[in-house]
Amino acid sequence: MLDRTSDTAGYITGADPVSELLMGMRLRGARYARLRLAPPFGIGFSAAAEARFHFIAAGNAFLQSQGQTVQLGCGDAVLLPRGDTHSLVSAPGLPVLPAESFEAKPLCGNICAVSLAPEETCRSKDVLIFSGRMEFELDTLHPLVGLMPRIMSVRDLLARQPEILPLLEAMEREMRTERAGSAGILARLADVVAASIVRGWVECGCGDSTGWIEALRDPQLSRVIAALHRDPGHNWTVAEMAAEMGCSRSVFAERFAAATGTTPLRYLAMLRMRLANQWLTRDRMAIDKVAKRLGYGSQAAFARAYKRLTGSPPGRARALGKTQLQQTSSAQL
Repeated sequence: MLDRTSDTAGYITGADPVSELLMGMRLRGARYARLRLAPPFGIGFSAAAEARFHFIAAGNAFLQSQGQTVQLGCGDAVLLPRGDTHSLVSAPGLPVLPAESFEAKPLCGNICAVSLAPEETCRSKDVLIFSGRMEFELDTLHPLVGLMPRIMSVRDLLARQPEILPLLEAMEREMRTERAGSAGILARLADVVAASIVRGWVECGCGDSTGWIEALRDPQLSRVIAALHRDPGHNWTVAEMAAEMGCSRSVFAERFAAATGTTPLRYLAMLRMRLANQWLTRDRMAIDKVAKRLGYGSQAAFARAYKRLTGSPPGRARALGKTQLQQTSSAQL
């Protein structure tokens, strides 16, 4: 995992705003599946709010997504950070059936097993895949996922970070042997490998990303952004932000808008709403507590702001979180 060292999610502490903002995140596995597939096969995955992760423990497969086709072999791992619609096929051009149409057998907790390998066929050609839905616990870092490549491969890391290879080998062993507790171990290893893929991208400068990343690379602007993320509940004014940056209000507002594409106060408002949505849905926090934590004078004032910026009342978000929690407990891909 990319570590977060405290429970103050979204609050930045440290001398390097860029490192804190980019690295202060983690991936949390939502659901996993062990897939045993006998060629020919084609399994489709619909678009999801979570990232998608696949590890090939035996055999070969092709990943098809957004017009791209990537050949995967034993030991390959890929992350689709935006949860795009995609498919895994034994050969390009084969028909694809939705993953939801296959029977998933619960193994333990949020892990299930799917077998599309008839018992009478030879097992030597089976393709073994460990698949997962993973939630980015980015808190306030919503722009980061949108900047990532649609398909991120562990192959890009191995030359620079050979220490990842033993993790992949351990996943392969656990998939092939199916020892007691292997499902849980695979889930934890998958989390680490997926997070390592993201960290490798961050450490390489986030590719050719501009905009928000450029704002973080600006020493003066990044101080302001880090301050907002550190204390989103403070009653910030443009004058205070400009003072944090060490320039006039007009210069600050112009540079901030040019780098982020929005105004400072709009950025702060949306930052608060993203945190509010996460605390309401994922953490099941009471609405009045969220309002107080984000600096609103009353629950009513918070509810008005939330509805104005998101289009729905905070109570609906909290109810949605409860529904998602119930759905996660069932076996599904």
